[in-house]
Amino acid sequence: MKTKQLIGAFIISAALASCGGSQEGKSVEEIIENNDLAELKEKHNELVAQEHELSNQIEMLGTAISKLDNNKVRPLVSVYTIKPEEFKHYVEVQGNIDTKQNVVLYPEYAGVLTKVLVKEGQQVSSGQLLATIEDGGLAQQVNQAEIQADLSRTTFERQKRLWDQKIGSEMQFLQAKANYEAQQKSVSQLKSQLAKTQIKAPFSGIVDEIMIEEGNVVGPGQMGVMRVINMNQMYVESDVPETFISAISKGRAVQVEIPVLNQTIDGVISQASNYIKPDNRSFRVEAVLQNKEGKIKPNMTARLKINDYTAENAIMIPQSIISEDSEGKQYVYKVNTSKSEPTAERVFISTGKKGGDYIEVTEGLADNDLVIKEGARTVKDQQEVEIIKQ
Repeated sequence: MKTKQLIGAFIISAALASCGGSQEGKSVEEIIENNDLAELKEKHNELVAQEHELSNQIEMLGTAISKLDNNKVRPLVSVYTIKPEEFKHYVEVQGNIDTKQNVVLYPEYAGVLTKVLVKEGQQVSSGQLLATIEDGGLAQQVNQAEIQADLSRTTFERQKRLWDQKIGSEMQFLQAKANYEAQQKSVSQLKSQLAKTQIKAPFSGIVDEIMIEEGNVVGPGQMGVMRVINMNQMYVESDVPETFISAISKGRAVQVEIPVLNQTIDGVISQASNYIKPDNRSFRVEAVLQNKEGKIKPNMTARLKINDYTAENAIMIPQSIISEDSEGKQYVYKVNTSKSEPTAERVFISTGKKGGDYIEVTEGLADNDLVIKEGARTVKDQQEVEIIKQ
């Protein structure tokens, strides 16, 4: 308290002295009234010198007070303790959901659609008969061909037994053999044609849509009969900018968010294309989606978060506490507790990838450093601070 009183008295006496001046007891007002330029300059220089001297002495007294005053006010700050942690960075892209088992079944035989044996929404298994087309007597042709084949087989077997006993001519044996083989091929071809009159499920799935009713004439390459979809295993695909081609590959972790279902599915990249599309400079990636509940539908939109970078012991700090100097260098304040009082120290840092509101620090900070969080914008380098929260 005495020190503060001394400073006040010193300032008052200095002010009085400056008003009186050294110009033979003349006051500033009197010197101004004389209109003497030389005298005015001399008085001005004298007062400027006194001002500099006063500033230096006031600063010295302020430093002394700071050392002795136990009631001085320090900035209140909260600190963020640095603890290295695993950090995963993600690339976010839009995607589209589909299934590879989504087909429209077309007829392979011309005729009347005689039977549709399933309904829309019905679960079917692979190879199940779904519909039949009138064969136009093809089944009878198969029966006749099979009878002829049986006869030719009997003839061939008889000729073979005789030939094995060296009875009969070789020509008779070869003709019987050729006739038998020709009949077998004929039966096979007719059965293949007859099979086209039956529409069967190519895989297990659901009959999503029946496109034509019984009684209509169908033919190859015309209208589809029905759509069958397997939704047990879906996939999502997306185009990723080519800049990530070295970071994103098969096996990378991915989070698939489906907004319409409010659902997030964890998976891995099952395929990453090696071809860069020239129109948008991107490459295609796929991820398999399990769809046990059947809620995921083809052509739904999704948002993919693909892990492109992982650091095992990353130093993460809030982006909001980072400042920049006039040269664009980034810095934060950390607290030095090794001094008699906690002191703020400015530390220049280098940063890496961002994760939400936090950013990775690659240089400048270490484990257990106390970084100022609240109050970081108000402190100065080497300023004593008071920690209110850690």
